[in-house]
Amino acid sequence: MASPAASKQRPVPAATIARNRRASHDYALEERFEAGLVLQGWEVKSIRAGKAQLVDSYVLLRDGEAWLFGAHIAPLASASTHVAADPQRSRKLLLHSRELARIFTATQAKGYTCVATAMYWKHNRVKCEIALGKGRKLHDKRAASRDRDWQRQKAQLLKQGRRRQ
Repeated sequence: MASPAASKQRPVPAATIARNRRASHDYALEERFEAGLVLQGWEVKSIRAGKAQLVDSYVLLRDGEAWLFGAHIAPLASASTHVAADPQRSRKLLLHSRELARIFTATQAKGYTCVATAMYWKHNRVKCEIALGKGRKLHDKRAASRDRDWQRQKAQLLKQGRRRQ
């Protein structure tokens, strides 16, 4: 039987390209969305080579569209010589209009921010998981890490107790 801590974690897709672990540390993530990415050819080649990072990426809404800022996709040296590659260009996110409306109302009225949490392959397309989250204060971060440590210790104790029986 799975431990209670394991059931709270979201399953990570098997074809994960990049994860933003810092987002879950800095923000209390609540609602998640799956968005498609508009990419250029050299970016897809670089992603296949594992050259993508989401460390300081965030999502902005402009003119009724969602844009991913701060995602770094390093160009390959051999990919293309006739294209000037910008590794941190803004990339358009493809979302349904009701999802865009939900994100817009949450970021404007309730003090939420929208961050990219993961980039992964779904069939043959690159998808980006974005999440609405509220910023955590320093004491909240400490409490969250303390809770994670306690859950880990509790699972280890239960595992040791089962071995003895």
